[in-house]
Amino acid sequence: HRRVHLPQRAELKAREQELAKLAAATAEVVGQRSVLSRDEKRLEDEIALVRDKSAKADKALYSGATNSPKELQALQDEIAMFARRQRELEDQELELMETAEPLDAELARAEAKRTELDAACVALLGAIAEAETAIDAAVAEAEMERAEAVTAVPEPLLEEYNALRVRMGGVAAARLVGNRCDGCHLTLSAMEVDELRRAGADTLVHCSECGRLLVR
Repeated sequence: HRRVHLPQRAELKAREQELAKLAAATAEVVGQRSVLSRDEKRLEDEIALVRDKSAKADKALYSGATNSPKELQALQDEIAMFARRQRELEDQELELMETAEPLDAELARAEAKRTELDAACVALLGAIAEAETAIDAAVAEAEMERAEAVTAVPEPLLEEYNALRVRMGGVAAARLVGNRCDGCHLTLSAMEVDELRRAGADTLVHCSECGRLLVR
């Protein structure tokens, strides 16, 4: 019972539930950030392409390959168009970066919280292991004491006691407290209690309600 109901175990379960909720919330933010990252990459690629085309047009303008005013004007117009397009794309990229900034901050906070919860879980697991070691030691000591006590118990009584333990969930004997069985916590009649108390000290008596051995 102590092993199952360790307070650290309940606390560990609570921390694990926090981790699960955090993971679900983080997954949603990661999904949003991934969409932005793809859009950022698309814009970066498009900006690079526009810059490359603009550089080629600029090179052609100053290469001296043509002296035609019409062709030179066309190259200048093309360079201006590329510049406008680049500014548009860079503005879009800046908007995406501004949108991504709070998401990145939220992910950073989530990561810090996850690290904190992970550390708490590790500490609780250590505390549980330490408590279980203490419980194991207490159980071993109790088993040694029981083994010594059993040697003084008559065999028929021991057999009955062990059989009752199986049927009664491990508690085969209970103290008679006043007129109440401390095993089933039910009240016995005054006549029953009187008969139990008048029985000899070596007489085995049972609770009429649950059947446990009664210690008077």
